[in-house]
Parts: sequence; structure tokens; C-alpha cells
Amino acid sequence: MGYKVAVVGATGNVGREMLSILAEREFPVSEVVALASRRSQGTEVSFGDETLTCKTLESYDFSDTDFCLMSAGSAISKEWSPRIGAQGCLVIDNSSCWRYDQDVPLVVPEVNAHVLEGYMAKNTRKNIIANPNCSTIQMVVALKPLHDAFNIKRVVVSTYQSVSGAGKDAMEELWGQTKGIFVTDAPEPEKFTKQIAFNVIPHIDVFMEDGSTKEEWKMVAETKKILDPKIKVTATCVRVPVFVGHSEAINLEFDKSVTADEARDVLREAAGCLVVDKREDGGYVTPVESVGEFATFISRIREDITIENGLNIWVVSDNLRKGAALNTVQIAESLINRGLMTQKAA
Repeated sequence: MGYKVAVVGATGNVGREMLSILAEREFPVSEVVALASRRSQGTEVSFGDETLTCKTLESYDFSDTDFCLMSAGSAISKEWSPRIGAQGCLVIDNSSCWRYDQDVPLVVPEVNAHVLEGYMAKNTRKNIIANPNCSTIQMVVALKPLHDAFNIKRVVVSTYQSVSGAGKDAMEELWGQTKGIFVTDAPEPEKFTKQIAFNVIPHIDVFMEDGSTKEEWKMVAETKKILDPKIKVTATCVRVPVFVGHSEAINLEFDKSVTADEARDVLREAAGCLVVDKREDGGYVTPVESVGEFATFISRIREDITIENGLNIWVVSDNLRKGAALNTVQIAESLINRGLMTQKAA
């Protein structure tokens, strides 16, 4: 007997990836239900060798469902996640809606899965667990083992984020502009504020009063909530003309002395990390090579001689997988492996 799982937003990039990962990892399911909006009712999506027909979220009864993997945006999650949780179904939400709620855990299993035990022991829990921002997830996976070993004081991160992080329309805009430049005329930007083809845009999400963007603020707030509130974090988030795969150049300052070799050894033993760091042509990982992979790749590990106890690293991951769908499934796996979920159908 397995768990009944509903995937909300099953026709989107992340929803389809959730279904794929559930099948790939042989998640113990008794049934998987694909849910979407009314306009997508009847759309077929793949789950391993099976084809699922999408049902509507509005008409679905969650009372006999164990997990709801939510990937339908903040507005939908704000309206529906509390309703679903009230029916006894555990929601793992991929939007930003619940990440900063003090009563909702923000979880990256390789970093802070231990918080799930305290949360599931609460009688008054909302039955909602939040999935962090894609750029935060891959960063904290790399930072956690280094923080445990050497105690991070400060993080300076610059991101190179693919267009898939902004959805299917963004991917189509990059494709359309790229073709247009060579064939006809590049269409005007719609999803982005400026041309994305053959360009980079230092603007993701809305601007805040201090000049930061919301994406940059998310990385700061989420890193503190997940990893350590004492760490100082500053971020610059940039959209680049890559379809899938986020990259990050991260500068770290530690309390303790650390060499590149010591950091490399620590990271090689860390959960979720894969070190590819040869000081030669091609001895590093790029976004294209991360596509379809589960790991967070770490390259270009080197000491920063401009500060005491400084280090530079290059971090790459498939943002649709580890940055969203995989992390969501891993949260569900962590709950099962820790004995925190009982099957409703059992």
C-alpha cells in the first residue's frame, strides 16, 4: 500500500517535472492524481509509463489524499492550501506564499529536515510545508556542509538564472526572440522588461524600496530561515538566456581558516553535492550539463586572498528539478523516512 498524491499545476513546467520525479524515484504511491485549472481539464500528462487526465482543483476532494504537491502559484496556494490542509492532506507548496510564515517550515532536506519532526508533532499545524526559492535551494545545499565545518559569516552571491524559472511563456519568449533575430525581427519583450535573447537582465521579480529586487530579498530571508539567522547575505540576481539550469558565483567569508582543498573534501562528502573541480579546460559544470540531474554541482573552488578566511565557489543545478520539483518530492520522502506520515488508505 502506498500514498495517494495529488499534483496541483500538473500541466506546468514544475508540475510535469514533479510527476516525472515521482516516477523516477519510485515514490511509494497508491495513486497519483493530476490537477489543474478548468481550462486545462482533460489535458493529458505523463506519469512514468502511465498517462493521467487532468481533473479540476475546484472539484477535487482531498479528504482521502496524503500529499498535495502544489505548483500553481502564490494566489492559488493562498486560497487553496489552507482548505486542503484542513482536510488532513499535507500540502508541500512550491510558491512563495508560505515561505515567510513563522508557522510554516521552509525545508531543504539536506539542510534542515530535522524541523519536520517538531512541526508534525504540533496538533495545531496548518498542514503546509514550504519549498524555498530555486536559487536559494541550490545555494544552501552547498553552504550547509561548509557552515558546519567552518562557520560562515558572510555570503555574497551573484546568480545567473535561466528563463525556465519564469515559466513556459518566458521560455517561449527566449526562443521566439532568438529565432527572430536571425530570421525576421525579434518580437518585443512581454514576459521580461528587456530583450532576453543574447542579453542579460539584472532584474528578477519586483523592486523593493532599498533598490533590491524581491528575488534578492528572498535569497537573504530564506537563507537565514533555513540555515542560520546570523549569516550576513547579499545577492544580485540576473536572468540569462539559458533555458534550464541556474548558476551562482558565491563568495564566502568564514570564522575559521579554510583552504580550497579542505572545502573540496567537505563538499565531496556532503549530501546532494557533486564536486567537479579540475583546474583545466572544461573541468567545471555549466547549466546545460545540469539538466535532468538531481545533484547540486560545485566547481571553481578557490581561496579569496582579498579577505581573511575567504573562499569562492561556482554552484550549478537544474532549477526545475532540485530548485523546485525534486526538493518537493524529497520533503515528502523525508516525512515518510522519518515515520511522520501514516497512509490514509492503510
